[in-house]
Amino acid sequence: MSAITTHVLDLSSGLPAAGVDVTLEILDGDDWKSLSMGRTDADGRLEKLLGSRALEVATYRITFATGDYFAARGGTCFYPRATIEFIVTDAARHHHVPLLLSPYGFSTYRGS
Repeated sequence: MSAITTHVLDLSSGLPAAGVDVTLEILDGDDWKSLSMGRTDADGRLEKLLGSRALEVATYRITFATGDYFAARGGTCFYPRATIEFIVTDAARHHHVPLLLSPYGFSTYRGS
């Protein structure tokens, strides 16, 4: 079974971003339907976003609670959430969606 995974790196500390709350949703018509929630581990990874669900050809959205992450470390940030929408066109492939994070910006790319 293919999966959706993520890895969050905190560029301001140079370390994995442990303890980031993550929500995965799927676009259902015009509405977003929540699929799962999780938290990044000590290495900043979340490996089982879909749980036991099968990956579908669809549009997905991952939301990272960046404001809570920085607040828990005594800091502030400009973006309280980082939301990434992406399209799965091949449900047989693994989809890795990494996030590079700082208090005043973020970026992502199609990982492997």
